Amino acid sequence: METTAATDRAAPAAARRLVRLPGGGRARRVAAWCALVTLAVVSVVLGCRAVGTDGVTPVPQLLAFLPWLLVPALLGLLLSVAARWPLGCGWALLAAAVTGWFIQPYDPGPAPAPHGPVAARLRVLTANLEFGRATDGLLAALRRERPDVVSVQECDDTCADALRSPAVRRAYPYRDIVTGSPAEGSAILSAHPLTKERGVDGELSMPGAVARIGGVPLRLQVAHPMPPMPGQLGVWRTELGRLRAYAAGRGGRPTLIAGDFNATQDHAAFRALLDTGMRDSARAAGVPRTPSWPNATAPVLGAQIDHVLVSDALRPRTARFLDLGDTDHRALLVDLDLHAG
Repeated sequence: METTAATDRAAPAAARRLVRLPGGGRARRVAAWCALVTLAVVSVVLGCRAVGTDGVTPVPQLLAFLPWLLVPALLGLLLSVAARWPLGCGWALLAAAVTGWFIQPYDPGPAPAPHGPVAARLRVLTANLEFGRATDGLLAALRRERPDVVSVQECDDTCADALRSPAVRRAYPYRDIVTGSPAEGSAILSAHPLTKERGVDGELSMPGAVARIGGVPLRLQVAHPMPPMPGQLGVWRTELGRLRAYAAGRGGRPTLIAGDFNATQDHAAFRALLDTGMRDSARAAGVPRTPSWPNATAPVLGAQIDHVLVSDALRPRTARFLDLGDTDHRALLVDLDLHAG
């Protein structure tokens, strides 16, 4: 018992020597320990980002909000100043600098110039309807924005019925609607001839198709992998890996992947997809970190997890995020040039 008690007393002292925690009054010691814990959490997340791994819970969840690590880094700095802890001050400044570096848009390399003339200009909309609740908002956006291609996620039976209505059929005579539970349902709508193809396998439906636009066959794929919830990280990684394989297997065929990826540029699994040469339209159009989720706090606070990824034959011109209402996601509307080459 005496040996155990002595060991317990020695442990904080050993930790203090290891990180050079300051002595002094009780308030300074508490501030130093709070700074240590705060900066340690930030450093673990930044370390995973630096080595290219998504780690384990809660790292993937925190990576989605990486820019906001500046807040605990600043808090660590203030606590270190209050504790008069020089090492903590330097640590906090380094954490803030590394976070600032990673906030820069991820760039896997310069995009090759597209071959051939512009065959068509098209508008693409992707929207997660949160179990179909934002169906009315989607229909209003379709009437107002008139996209050529639409990727819909979380389309319940009511949503599916609305997309089969005469008005929508007139505007989008070509479609692939997959029903299931409210979270599973997905759809592709097209104003151009559409040929169904097998989509990417996943817990949630991700249909695929080929649209012929301006004489160019364009591969279309809905993205909706499972979110990185505790206990489901393996499924999330696997499904993002399948989307990566789809992108990597495109050859020279024009390809577009649109949807709710449940991942940001700070997730290694998503960057691996970009490393195949696919381009993030929002990044190319100058809005790389505009949050799309959760809608309740965006655009002030959130993460951009809704994307339109395009191959070299497509050049984004503009990208806008739309509020549909009744969903926790913002829709993404992208204008593109499709080159024939």
